[in-house]
Amino acid sequence: MASIQAVQDAMRIDPAAVAGRIEDFIRTALDGFERDGVILGMSGGIDSALVASLACRAIGPQRVHALLLPERDSSPDSKTDALLEIERLGISYREVDLVPMLKPLGIYRLIPLRLLGLRRFKAAVVQQQHRAQARALGEMPFRAGLLGTRKLGDEKQLIDAGNAYARVKHRMRMLTLYYYADLENLLMLGTTNRSEAMTGFVVKWGDNVADIEPIQPLYKTQVRQLSRYLGVSQPVLDKAPSPDLIPGIVDTVAMGIEYETLDRIHWGMDQGWDAERIATTVGASAEQVENVRGMRARSEHLRTLPPVPDLGPLVRRGPEGA
Repeated sequence: MASIQAVQDAMRIDPAAVAGRIEDFIRTALDGFERDGVILGMSGGIDSALVASLACRAIGPQRVHALLLPERDSSPDSKTDALLEIERLGISYREVDLVPMLKPLGIYRLIPLRLLGLRRFKAAVVQQQHRAQARALGEMPFRAGLLGTRKLGDEKQLIDAGNAYARVKHRMRMLTLYYYADLENLLMLGTTNRSEAMTGFVVKWGDNVADIEPIQPLYKTQVRQLSRYLGVSQPVLDKAPSPDLIPGIVDTVAMGIEYETLDRIHWGMDQGWDAERIATTVGASAEQVENVRGMRARSEHLRTLPPVPDLGPLVRRGPEGA
């Protein structure tokens, strides 16, 4: 039976070959969509840094454009790290403050974090509340909210408010990106990786919307491999991945699992292994495997187009007498 090391070895990529294939993909898409360049949101995280790097290699930095999209809860480090990559790559950027668009919706009244003062106090309170919710639910709030909350009982209102608070920010980012993409005839690049897509750690009609998704075939650990090869800045490589929506909530806190373990579980599932084989082979507990299996199942609707009814001959009747 395979070992943890054997699984990690199997997940290693040839970075030069993978980079070349993705760069060809970007060039072909740019021509196929008849766009003049590409645009993406630069979050200060590794995924957007990698996509920007690949795009620059594919079509040249002069045709790559970045948006910085801060709002009230954004970490100052997000802008610092995004600018670090923008300067390294030599690409143009525009900063658009989302607060004037978000504030009229009343979202900042849903979770009034501003009253808590310093960011570290906000993060501590949010993490305490998150742990309390997880205990009450018996699972991570993120996993509980992947489908509707009709069955959640006393925690329903808090989950609904948290979902609305976080998801609208992703959707406003998407709206702003597409505005400038259309205005300047640019191809909108997504930055979702396979670990996020299969776990449902994306927002429907938010960060799961793009013209193309260059790195979606890559697990997060493979994103790190390719990013190191392409010279992504060390502070970006080292930082904890975060959607940067609520202080204190990073990816591993929300999902309740580290990416290294998550990716090995995903890899086992992608091989068609059963839960017992995955757990004993990849160094995960049965509970972790079940958690990931549940997230994959509940997030299926995020990876498909909206369902439509089958009306068949009711709307496609032939002419009478035919």
